[in-house]
Amino acid sequence: MTVLNVHERTLPASQVTVGALIDALGGADDRLWPPGWPPVRFEGPLAVGVSGGHGPVRYVVSHYVPGHWVRFRFTGPRGFDGFHEFSVESLDRETTVLRNTLVLRPHGVRWLGWLLFFRPLHDAAFRHSLDCAERALTGRVARPVKWGWYVRLLRAATARLAPRLAA
Repeated sequence: MTVLNVHERTLPASQVTVGALIDALGGADDRLWPPGWPPVRFEGPLAVGVSGGHGPVRYVVSHYVPGHWVRFRFTGPRGFDGFHEFSVESLDRETTVLRNTLVLRPHGVRWLGWLLFFRPLHDAAFRHSLDCAERALTGRVARPVKWGWYVRLLRAATARLAPRLAA
């Protein structure tokens, strides 16, 4: 079975302005990735073939059209085949949709990991990312994302495990 998971937000900005947020992902001026989450890091500037990741998730940049689209093919954790991507879609000169799409085929017991662990955290992180984009472009967030008790529990548990995982 395949997972299709999409998060998007319509933003009051041009495609060029929104696309610049994608281009800065993982860099010194990253205003897209949310603070308080494991940072996105790349082994070099954002480009096809560059490896990176955040937390336990690893990927390689498989497609990149600056200012428009970047796709990351998963390389870890094992048993997760697929990709996630950021893209922009211009609705008019000053309105753009920023979209994160994940397509994933978890194998074996990884389905359980996706349902119980990765999906709630993925959803929370990428909704928070869209809040960051909105704040970067408008100075505020009209309807900030709120985390439920389960996401707060998972974040607390992973914060305690993070030092052990890094060792």
